[in-house]
Amino acid sequence: MDGSGNPIFTICKRKKLGLVDNWLIYEGEVGENCSIKTTSKKPIYSVKKNLNIMQTKLSVLAYVYGGISEKRYAYMIEGSYANRSCRILDDSRRVVAEIKKKEAINAGVSFGLSVFLLIVRSGFDSRFSMAIVLLLDQMFS
Repeated sequence: MDGSGNPIFTICKRKKLGLVDNWLIYEGEVGENCSIKTTSKKPIYSVKKNLNIMQTKLSVLAYVYGGISEKRYAYMIEGSYANRSCRILDDSRRVVAEIKKKEAINAGVSFGLSVFLLIVRSGFDSRFSMAIVLLLDQMFS
């Protein structure tokens, strides 16, 4: 929500048969039932969780597409959300945002996983980067 209490984004898990989980991100509020068939709004992003069956070293967590019909991803999220160590990369593989554990100044002090840094590069929408953090929390919690 913004400072006035208005929703900035609505994140909905897409109810679709298949192995891969999908989420849709809408601008503003969509309402109770955020199905593509029942809302007049079109999603601005579609996010697909990466299914790593072979457990390869590839650390891609999810792909972000611009809408539901795009074939090429706009952003890729890689790293480990469980360890709060993720990077959001654009389609040119440039880092646009990062999630990092907050380091304690004094040795032996731990903040835990609920305290982390969100570093957003200039030119990337900080509101959208926070929406990605919330989405990762839904995916991996």
